[in-house]
Amino acid sequence: MDEFITLQQIDEAVHAVRQYTQQQPETGLILGSGLGGLADSVENAEIIPYEKIPHWPLSTVHGHAGRLVIGRLENQTVMVMQGRTHYYEGYSMSQVTMPVRVMQRMGVKNLIVTNAAGAINPDYAPGDVMLITDHISLIGMTGPNPLRGPNLEVFGERFPDMSKAYDPALVAAAEKAAAEAGIRVHKGIYICLSGPSFEGPADLRFLRIIGADAVGMSTVPEVIVARHGKTRVLGLSGISNKANLDGSTETTHEEVLEAGRVIVPKLTAIIKGVLKSL
Repeated sequence: MDEFITLQQIDEAVHAVRQYTQQQPETGLILGSGLGGLADSVENAEIIPYEKIPHWPLSTVHGHAGRLVIGRLENQTVMVMQGRTHYYEGYSMSQVTMPVRVMQRMGVKNLIVTNAAGAINPDYAPGDVMLITDHISLIGMTGPNPLRGPNLEVFGERFPDMSKAYDPALVAAAEKAAAEAGIRVHKGIYICLSGPSFEGPADLRFLRIIGADAVGMSTVPEVIVARHGKTRVLGLSGISNKANLDGSTETTHEEVLEAGRVIVPKLTAIIKGVLKSL
């Protein structure tokens, strides 16, 4: 695959997806590690394996099913990515974010991104949900920004603003949905690192100092591309492990997937509540 995805490649993927469905998605969902079970709630689901879509990056990580699910959820037509790809898998940032471009070309106006994230904030516990209010794009700051390369003018301008990357009205709707479902949520700042190694205690202490509450290896590139194309974004982090600021515990991918089983019902309730409000 080329480092920079072209508009022609995006439209070839769109054409392939349209061969499988006549439905017109209004909202896109990207489901993170261990959170794919949320796609089981979609009604009238049409399922497209990623390998059937040209130029679409394939998931190589356990806990990411690698399927596109299009159907109805709370009277909204949704396009759900059951699993995502990551920069650490060897893809370029342009390839990682290509599915967001496909959603935009298909008419998606709202994007809900979820991830499994490690706690940095010591008040967070495994199984908690954090509504993302802002992010720190640590990878993007140092070079591999997903908008690097030729600007696709059809989506947006060369220098898009990121001051309100996470839509305040969607955050408020998620907060309300959580309250109605009796789910306690945090609001905080997510930081994206490249991975795939988990952070050491010194890394986490540094990330805490610069203002991050939760850390992961995804989401921010997708959000930057979504905002470049004027798509509204809601971000939700499922907290998968406790802040390991002193090095007393060891983080594993199995732990992340196990926490997902606790988090999926909470995220499902919140997301359904938000979809009802759209």
